[in-house]
Amino acid sequence: MKKALCILSGGMDSTLCAYLAKKEGYEIVAIHFNYGQRTQKKEKECFDAICKELQVYKSYSLDMDFLKVIGGNALVDTNLAVPKNELGKVGEVPITYVPFRNGVFLSIAGSIAEKEECERIYIGVIEADGSGYPDCTGDFIKKAQEFINKGTKECYSVEICTPLLKMKKVDIVKKSLELGVPLELTWSCYEGEDEACGECDSCLLRLRGFREAQKEDKIPYKNSLNFLM
Repeated sequence: MKKALCILSGGMDSTLCAYLAKKEGYEIVAIHFNYGQRTQKKEKECFDAICKELQVYKSYSLDMDFLKVIGGNALVDTNLAVPKNELGKVGEVPITYVPFRNGVFLSIAGSIAEKEECERIYIGVIEADGSGYPDCTGDFIKKAQEFINKGTKECYSVEICTPLLKMKKVDIVKKSLELGVPLELTWSCYEGEDEACGECDSCLLRLRGFREAQKEDKIPYKNSLNFLM
């Protein structure tokens, strides 16, 4: 039985990655991180629902509150405002960037992948239509793979797969619908848990993807009219 470790945030990018891994014939070991983010409870609910839908082989949900202690970003520090109704500028790292988050996540994923004997680690990073995070680049992922394989047993190696790296949100929406991914179970908002705010960077990117795909997003929004007009 071949296995793949999928880092699942509860968002649509990582969920599509898990479905692509399943399509490749892998049993899924899913991992989720609770790091004090504003929408932690909602993301965990989505993770649990997606794991049930995917019938994963095994799941891990890890508490990493030290990222909230480190702070320095609007996802974990409620004293910092989440930017609204503006997409990040090229070359500008937004205040929602959690310093080296994917580096931390991949280090732990490497440990679990070795223990579970997973051939691959799937992570839903995207460059083309993302938020300008430095730990979401192909170059970073390549170096992370080298780092993990240098620090694990000589008889073990893992491949980090980033199937969405060059995709835009519209492509992600279309591919998800093609594969029957339940996007209504996913969550992207940085701030709201009962309703997505419809105004943060992540909501705007998601809404644009659905709009360009000419499809309806079935999750509830507090405000999505301005961006869709």
